[in-house]
Formats: sequence, structure tokens, C-alpha cells
Amino acid sequence: MKHNTFLTAATFVLFTMLSTSNVRSQNKVHLLGVDHFGINVPDLQQAVNFFTDVLDFNVVTQIGPVPLDSNWKKANHMNLATGPVTIKMTRAGDGANIELFYYDNGKGSATQPGGDDIGATHIAFYTADIKASIAYLKSKGVTFLGEPFTMPVGDTEGETWVYFLTPWGSKMELVTYPNGKGYEKKNPAVKLWSPKQVALQPSAADTLSRKQLAELAAKHLAIWNNTDAAARLAGLGTLYTADVLFVDPTYVSTGLEGVNTFIANLQKAHPGFRFSLAKIDANHHEVRLFWNYGDKAHPALVKGMDLINVEQGKIKSLHAFLDTVNK
Repeated sequence: MKHNTFLTAATFVLFTMLSTSNVRSQNKVHLLGVDHFGINVPDLQQAVNFFTDVLDFNVVTQIGPVPLDSNWKKANHMNLATGPVTIKMTRAGDGANIELFYYDNGKGSATQPGGDDIGATHIAFYTADIKASIAYLKSKGVTFLGEPFTMPVGDTEGETWVYFLTPWGSKMELVTYPNGKGYEKKNPAVKLWSPKQVALQPSAADTLSRKQLAELAAKHLAIWNNTDAAARLAGLGTLYTADVLFVDPTYVSTGLEGVNTFIANLQKAHPGFRFSLAKIDANHHEVRLFWNYGDKAHPALVKGMDLINVEQGKIKSLHAFLDTVNK
């Protein structure tokens, strides 16, 4: 996937599907999860541009144009004059795929279903930073149907959501619940699946070379030594995912702004201090970056280690460990 503010802020993945680390059949039907959602679009290129350029999906497969015979059209309640169909399957994050259907010379209704119409649907995208996601989508001209609302009570207590529209008028949603939902407090036997639960699985593609480790260390330390808040935030966006998890013994955050705030507070507390590399190694996509921290007179006044998880070339999570403080 490409990395932009939405999905790599928006930490974007995303739909209701069981993760590969927790595959189970669904009762007697032997379902494993939701594979994809299919939606009809009036302009295929417009839809592809929206899903790839705005939502940061990838188009993976295409079928068609395929002519449809009259029996198929009758069985599926379609106008007999509608032309061939072209289907593109798109993917984003660790959720279900979205399948785009375009009918050439389509004779079906061009009116979007109303909110209370039978068959009206929407697709919800989970984001780790809903404010950043909204800001990014608005910068792309996306229309929102109101302001984000946080559920105050009930089973969905703690969930924040807001609807937005595609260029062709379909309703979609951003949703986040970083601290879980209200029903989870009851310790139910079954919990709803969430993109947050997807475990990162190591792969050969995530195994870092020595050159990649050196580059990662250089970029990482340069960002943490940068005293310009705006430039530092831009740098964070090039190396960290938008929903990066940062864990320090006294501070926990999700998203780029949280890391940037922590660095700003650290620099304010220790003016003139800088980080330098002690050593770095890796096991697949798990990286140990050992660092020194101090001023010019005492460059290794503090020693520690960052445990870094790298996903598709970006830092997905960072746990900071403080080893020694030399006096």
C-alpha cells in the first residue's frame, strides 16, 4: 500500500473480518469472516481514483467488461438494456476487500437510497486518529454529514463516528474506539472483531537488511533531534504509520501528534540534549535500537533502547526502555 495521512494516520485498515490469528467457523454455516463488500458505481474511473488517491486502496484484480445474458439480468432484477459489467476488487489494510461494479450504459436507478430505504448500506472505516482522518479527507474535498459524535452510554459507549460521502453520493463512515466499547466491560464471551485486534505477522518482506537498519536509525534519530515541531511532524509522517503506538514508562499515545508532543516536552525538559546511536539489530520486523542521550559534554548521560515494530517500511509501534542514567 501507499502511505498517506489517512491510512498510515488513519493508521487507515478497516472492516468486519476475522483475523488470520483468530480464524474460527461461524456456527453451523462454517463462515470464516467477511471477504468483501460489493458496490455499484456510476463512473468506474472516478471510483477507482477515490479509493486509490483518497482512501489509499490498491486495485488488485479486474474482470470484464463481461456481457450479461437476459436470464442473468432477469434473475438479478436488472434492466434488460443494461450493458456489460466491469468489476475491480480493491484492498486496504487488514479488513475486507471492496468490489466495484460498473455497468456500461446502465439502466438501473441512479438515485442513492435514502437513509431509511430498504437496502441502504454504508461501509465503516476504522481509524486510529479520527481528527487527522477528517482533516485529510476534507483537504481532498470530501463532504461530511455533520460532526464526529462520541457515544456517551450503552453498548457502544466510547465509540466516535461520523458519516461522509463518496463523489457519487454513497454514504460511508469513519469510526474509532481507542479505549474499547462499553459492552466490553461486561466481559462477554464473544467480542466484535476490530482492526485493532489484527496481530502483526512476520514475513520475509519485513526482514530488514543492514542497509535498511542503518537508514532507519539515521532517520529515526534525526527526527528525535529535530527541534522544529512542524518539520519534525512532517518527518514523523515519512517514517511512522499514522496510527503509530508509542509507549514510554510514563507516556502512551497513538498517532503522530502524540509522538511529536512527547519529543517537544523532552526537548523542553533537556535543552541541548541529543540522541546518538549505540547499536541496532533486528529479528525480522522487530528492531532493537540502542541509544545514548546527553549534551556535548556528556553525550551518553542516559542510555536506553527502543523496541520498534516495522510494517511495510514504516514504524508501527515503538516501546522505549530506559536502561541507565549516569551521574
